[in-house]
Amino acid sequence: MKKALYFLIAILCLSCKTNQNKKSANKKPNILFIIADDMGKDALAGYTEGTIKPHTPNIDSIRKAGLSFNNFWTYPTCSPTRASMITGKYGYRTDVRWANQKLNESEILLQKYINQNTNNSYATAVVGKWHISGYDTTINPETFGIDYYAGIFIGSVKDYYNWPLSEKGKQTTATEYTTKKFTDLAFNWINKQEKPWFMWLAYNAPHTPFHVPPAEMHSQGNLPPYTENVDPTPYFMASIEAMDFQIGKLLNSLSKEEKENTIIIFMGDNGTEPIVTQDPYNKNQVKRSLYQGGINMPLFVSGKGVERKGIDNNLITTTDMFATIAEIAGVEIDEINDSKSFKTLFSEKKSIRKYQYSEMKNEKNDAWTISNGTYKLLVFVNGKEEMYNLSTDPYEKNNILNSTLNSIEKKSKEELEIELLRIRN
Repeated sequence: MKKALYFLIAILCLSCKTNQNKKSANKKPNILFIIADDMGKDALAGYTEGTIKPHTPNIDSIRKAGLSFNNFWTYPTCSPTRASMITGKYGYRTDVRWANQKLNESEILLQKYINQNTNNSYATAVVGKWHISGYDTTINPETFGIDYYAGIFIGSVKDYYNWPLSEKGKQTTATEYTTKKFTDLAFNWINKQEKPWFMWLAYNAPHTPFHVPPAEMHSQGNLPPYTENVDPTPYFMASIEAMDFQIGKLLNSLSKEEKENTIIIFMGDNGTEPIVTQDPYNKNQVKRSLYQGGINMPLFVSGKGVERKGIDNNLITTTDMFATIAEIAGVEIDEINDSKSFKTLFSEKKSIRKYQYSEMKNEKNDAWTISNGTYKLLVFVNGKEEMYNLSTDPYEKNNILNSTLNSIEKKSKEELEIELLRIRN
């Protein structure tokens, strides 16, 4: 009798454990999407560009635990990068092609799209830098259907220790170092959630101004207040290290179970500020430019569901974030608008795109660019064109249009022009 009872209990326990495992396996993943501001490959470990690197053990851990996308294209400035990710559309479709331009209120943003197609299964938040509503403070993430927003409305702060914090439709003055405050706000919100969450955490670091972070957050020594006649590089590196320190705090605050059920995406939004640019990039080929130093940015993905590790050379654009994150969240879609999901790359090696595209438009410049991974064509509205062979000239020193093209180069240019026409019409 006792043996039969023990056997029954064992069966019940095993059944309970199996159901728990099934429940855990079927649970939607949390999504932690971290955006660094004005941080190119030359400012981060894991890349050959640049010789001075910050100490970033937490970002390094994200990179080493999963995939590093080597050919990820953004836009040359903050606003169009963010607008393209959150809409899945190229900038000419949303009319956000430069910093401070305004996204139309009629756009269906990624967070709302996910919940419309998953029976409202995610809690959604944007913490940190918003910067896609121009200067219209009446339009914030909550206007677009995102559950919670707290952060800075425009592109930067004048003082990392004294800045306007927008939260719940109100603005107050915050006096905590921005990177720490954003991390605390993200943690506090995450800690309250009872269903899967999607945290869009957009740091303003390491964007200027160069204000010294709290000493415990960086390894750059006893830095005096920054002045224009000193080398800005240690201040820039300190800002990145402080961001890494806070990312570590946030990740360590998650329970083991919650962390195991979280996918982490980390990226830079555009190139490094010229004043802190390192070789081999020229200072006119980084932020605010369509050259590789302005748009070929770090992108790391690790955590729940990411089975592959190492470098992936697929051509990825910021628009692809929309379909990818939507598919991670359970939407059955692999392509929408100008967005192609690269979620399959987390577990298998395949090709996602044949071409990648970026653009810019402001009062002075109007230009666009396209690449097939080997050749890159830049077209300016004034008729000027440039073309580079990225396989032999990755830092765009030799415009091959200055000499006669060979048959392969000529055919590649024609194919790029045909694809440009298709994209832009």
